[in-house]
Amino acid sequence: MAAGASPMLAGVVLSLHLGVIVFNLFGLVAIPLGGWLGWRFVRLAWWRWPHLASMALVAAQAVAGRACFLTLLQETLAGDGASGPPLIMGFVNHLIYWPLPLWVFAAAYLVLFVYVLALLWLVPIKRKLPVGGLP
Repeated sequence: MAAGASPMLAGVVLSLHLGVIVFNLFGLVAIPLGGWLGWRFVRLAWWRWPHLASMALVAAQAVAGRACFLTLLQETLAGDGASGPPLIMGFVNHLIYWPLPLWVFAAAYLVLFVYVLALLWLVPIKRKLPVGGLP
């Protein structure tokens, strides 16, 4: 095992990475659907701004030609992987890491980020009314 390798921490980072991916994908679907169906949570600033920021970070990393920092951290923590990843980690890695050129991801993430920006206009964030109900 390589110096500084920690397969257990690599698994934690992979779980966190998977959570971020699910959060981003969920927002891409839930925001327009929720706007149409009247779901209030899709208009909450505390939920929408982190979604926008996460998508911006993903797009910026890809456009800059850099792999996701969580991917890099996971690889560092996993070490050389001579024996291969545990079964579940290998399955999840196969789901989220596709063997495509970085420019494909950069283009896709940029389009998705523009989509999320458009959702700010299509399904706007509602500001809370001050106490007393006056705007």
